[in-house]
Amino acid sequence: MARPRARGTRNPEGRMRLGEHLVELRRRLIISAAAILVCTIGSFFAVDWLLEVLQRPLTELAEQGRVTDLVYSTVTQAFDLKLRIAITMGVIVASPFWLYQLIRFFLPGLRTNERKYVFGFLAAALPLFLAGCAAGWFVFPHIVQLLVQIAPGGTLTYLDATPYYDFAFKLLLAVGIGFVLPVFLVVLNFAGVITGKGILRAWRWAVIGITFFTAMATPAADVMSMFLLAIPMLALYFGAAGIAIWHDRRVAKREAAKVDA
Repeated sequence: MARPRARGTRNPEGRMRLGEHLVELRRRLIISAAAILVCTIGSFFAVDWLLEVLQRPLTELAEQGRVTDLVYSTVTQAFDLKLRIAITMGVIVASPFWLYQLIRFFLPGLRTNERKYVFGFLAAALPLFLAGCAAGWFVFPHIVQLLVQIAPGGTLTYLDATPYYDFAFKLLLAVGIGFVLPVFLVVLNFAGVITGKGILRAWRWAVIGITFFTAMATPAADVMSMFLLAIPMLALYFGAAGIAIWHDRRVAKREAAKVDA
C-alpha cells in the first residue's frame, strides 16, 4: 500500500490544496501591498512637483491675463489630495512588482502556450499603456485651457483642486487603457476566439467607437486634441488587425502542412 503523503506537501502532479493556494495568495498579496506602500511613501515626496506641473496650464492662462486659480475649500483638502495622488502614483510605480506577483500566482496553472500569451500581452500592454498616458499628458494642457476660456471674458475662474486633479488622472488613465485595447484583440485572435478578417471587417464600428471614446476623453469642442488621440488609436487597431491576419495565415499553413504529411 502506498505511503500516505505528508500533510501540506504537493502531489507528484504539482497540484496544491485549497489551503496551500490561500497561503500562497496571502503571501503574494503581502508582497504586493508592501511594494505599493514603499512606492507610495516615495511618491509622496514627488507630489508637490506633480501638482506644480499639472497647474501649469492655469499659470499660462494667468500670464495671458485670464484670472484662473485653484481653490482648497477645506482645511484638510490639500493633505487629502496629496495623499490620494501619492497612493495613485504608488500603485502605478509598483505595477511591475504586483503584476509579477499576480503572474507568479497563476502561472503554475497555465499551459505552455497560455504562458506565452500572458508574457506577450504584458510585454506589449505596458509600453502601450505608458504611451497612452504620455499622449493624454500631451493633450491635457490644451483641453484645460480650452475649457477655461469658454467662460465669458472678464470673469474670474476658481477651480476646486480635487475635481481638477481627478480630471487629469482620469484622462491619463482613460487614454492609457484605450491604447491597450488593441492588444486584447491580438490575444483573442491568438487564442482562436476571433479572426483577423473579422477584426478588419469591423473597422467601421472601430472608427465610430474610437471617435466616441476620444470625444468623451476630450470634452467640449477640442477637435484637434480628439484627432491627436484618435489617429494613433486607429493605427493601433489596424496594426492589431494586421498581426491577427498574419497569425491566421501562419496557422493555416501549419494546418495544411500537417494534412499533407
